[in-house]
Amino acid sequence: MSLILSNVILHQLTKNEQDELEIHLRKQMLDQGESTEDLVTELHRVYSSKGAKGFAHFAEDSEFCHWLKQCRTGELDFLTFSNQSAQRLQAELAKYPFAEAGTLVMAEYQSLATDYLFIGLLPTRHSMKVTEQLDISATDYLDVAKMDIAARIDLSSWETDADSNRYLTFIKGRVGRKIADFFLDFLQAVVGLDVKEQNQVLMQAVEDFCADSRLDKEEKQQYRKQVYDYCNGQLQSGDEVAVKELAGELPNAEDGTNFYEFTSNQGYELEESFPADRTSMRKLTKFVGSGGGLTINFDSMLLGERIFYDAETDTLTIKGTPPNLKDQLQRRLNSDN
Repeated sequence: MSLILSNVILHQLTKNEQDELEIHLRKQMLDQGESTEDLVTELHRVYSSKGAKGFAHFAEDSEFCHWLKQCRTGELDFLTFSNQSAQRLQAELAKYPFAEAGTLVMAEYQSLATDYLFIGLLPTRHSMKVTEQLDISATDYLDVAKMDIAARIDLSSWETDADSNRYLTFIKGRVGRKIADFFLDFLQAVVGLDVKEQNQVLMQAVEDFCADSRLDKEEKQQYRKQVYDYCNGQLQSGDEVAVKELAGELPNAEDGTNFYEFTSNQGYELEESFPADRTSMRKLTKFVGSGGGLTINFDSMLLGERIFYDAETDTLTIKGTPPNLKDQLQRRLNSDN
């Protein structure tokens, strides 16, 4: 991958004996060489592969945004910008009981003609290495693969379309930890594009379009499958769902209205494009549910064919049990008897 590195620096966040967060600022920029380029290339690759990301944009009074503008215009050098940012991050982190030590990495670079600013608090791991003399020595390394506190700003998009609500992305982090909250507070940014909501609206629009077009059951199943295949293809290739492009692959309604016109005229408020959400689009072709020790997952085309639901008695009837499940059931019944 072709990557042009402009600036990269590391700062260290540590815990003292009182379990207070301290910051150690690097006094000069890292030299740009093979090692730093390899690091930023790996950060870009791993970050891009992370699935659970949120989208945001700077608040109007964002001090971080002001510093970034100054840095981009040359009024503020990158070292000073990074120092101010690191101190601001420390102040935000100190408010949370889960605050952890780590290495703050800030990198400004260009990839595929797009300028980016990466900001991540990476965990530091301890390990052992064998020296050339076959001795054992301790070493620390940045665990890039396990990073879950990171954000990336599409500088090109931000500078050409400041009204966009999606030029800033962040890793949502593990469930139960307010990672997104403190990182957005640090950047003074607010949540913008809601990917899950966009996908849910798309799924509802598909169902409504099928109903308005008076498609029969088989036609509806085929329509849903076409939507799923397109969304899944975009997900696999790393591209976004483009509503107009999707509509071009779907049949029109009886009156000639295509899916894009339908969503626009009916006010579904879909973005022109957005990332696909695997969980949402799976509902097009499958029924999935769990609770009370029971998990059920089956293809939607089986409903009314081999699987029947009675709403009055809240009963699901399955005809034709999967062989491996049938074998398990028979063995248990035989052993119990």
